[in-house]
Amino acid sequence: MRQFAKKSMVLQKICAFFSAQAEKLEKQETEITKLKQQAEGTCIYSKKKNNNLKIQNGKQFKPVAFSASLYTGNHDITIGTFPQRTTLVFTNVVTNIGKAYNSNSGIFTAPVRGAYQFEWYIGLPGSASHPTGAVLVKNSEPTFLAYGHHSSLYGTSSNGITLLLEVGDTVFLQLWPNTKIFDNIFHHTTFSGHLLFTM
Repeated sequence: MRQFAKKSMVLQKICAFFSAQAEKLEKQETEITKLKQQAEGTCIYSKKKNNNLKIQNGKQFKPVAFSASLYTGNHDITIGTFPQRTTLVFTNVVTNIGKAYNSNSGIFTAPVRGAYQFEWYIGLPGSASHPTGAVLVKNSEPTFLAYGHHSSLYGTSSNGITLLLEVGDTVFLQLWPNTKIFDNIFHHTTFSGHLLFTM
């Protein structure tokens, strides 16, 4: 009888132990469910709050793209000539995602390290004495030049470049010395750029 009683007590203790463990597991499962719900709610909020953020190479960044034309008025203009390179300010901003282009200075400033693509198109006024040229400048160094010369008829020229930029690097267009550039309501002279990918 004593042995039976001892076995019964051991079985009761084992049952009580497993019952307590089951309760703990049930509480933990409830806590895990609550945490999952909270995490999902936080992720949804974060996604809504930062819906314009992209993830690349494990890093978050805002998209960057701009496009602007030289002239905002309603008649033809010709700028130049100047004896030295002169920064062109593209005031008619069509797109400025990420706000990296400054329409007051004409300067694009890289907000993140990465590869950027730039394109520019220039209007040639048609001048027997002066060609048209615009060079893209990175910080203070000239890179590629768009150039053309039409003695009497209107024309265009263009160029493009991909640059690796560090945060804070500047990019802008300058009118080449002793050249003229043309624009009007059809926006022949434009400057555009966008971030291809971060590095």
